Amino acid sequence: MATSYTLPYYAPPDSLPAALPTIEDIENARDGIKHSWSHRIVRVGTHFVVKYGVGVQTLEGENMLFVKDSAPSLVVPTVYAIFSRMQEEDKENSRDPITINYIVMEYIPGRTLESLWGRLDDATKARVATKLRDYFSQLRQIPSPRYFGALGKRPFCDDGFVWHREDDELQQPHLSSGPFDSEEQLLDALIAKYEFHSGSRLHGDRRHEYYRYVLPQVLRSGGSVFTHGDLQRKNVMIREDNGEVVIIDWESAGWYPGWWEFYSTMFCCRWKDDWHLWVGRILDEYPNQYAWMMMIFR
Repeated sequence: MATSYTLPYYAPPDSLPAALPTIEDIENARDGIKHSWSHRIVRVGTHFVVKYGVGVQTLEGENMLFVKDSAPSLVVPTVYAIFSRMQEEDKENSRDPITINYIVMEYIPGRTLESLWGRLDDATKARVATKLRDYFSQLRQIPSPRYFGALGKRPFCDDGFVWHREDDELQQPHLSSGPFDSEEQLLDALIAKYEFHSGSRLHGDRRHEYYRYVLPQVLRSGGSVFTHGDLQRKNVMIREDNGEVVIIDWESAGWYPGWWEFYSTMFCCRWKDDWHLWVGRILDEYPNQYAWMMMIFR
């Protein structure tokens, strides 16, 4: 089972539904799905969706390839290509060369669960929840490599962790996105993030000392499991032709504690409808871990 993929990646030609779009095709595409300062998502032709930009992580494409290989009946968009190009410096605007990453994927004709949820009856919600629970059960069956981090023992791509900052005047210890060889190291990183963002050292607040003592007791999981990391309804597609459930947006995926999926899902609840009541039908529930994480980081 591959845990990292050689880039650039191109699917075998005989598996393509059509010729891959060129960079010119992609950047001239007018059927935009999402646009931000860091990336764009566009539909190109009948078969392809492309996510590209300076903020796109090629790891997201690798995660989808990994899930396809490791849990074949879990439905994710097929990845057709992952590649990068260097955009030349712009001396007139004082811009250094930047790397643009591209992920070419299967176009899923359908709508997000977020857009459909308010019109679904309980029987349909139950069907979707049952399918999602099966998907996440399959993820939990993938053998753990025993570290905590992204695929291929790389740093997490998750806002729950932070990169070490060279300009950190407080010189906070262990500001890291991993990877971590143990759960103790992971918890140390979470506590360091709390110290950094709360400014506890600056203000003489010693709460972090208690967290350093208690979190290993209340957040212990016993190992890492492969985790999507961003289960929101906007990241679940329902195919329009057959109602198939498809999970998208695998940027944050990696090897996390078993409770992380429930915590991150509940963290993103908007509490405007009944979605939170269905999360427990999809995932094993960890209310204590969720409460502690919310107390620390909300």
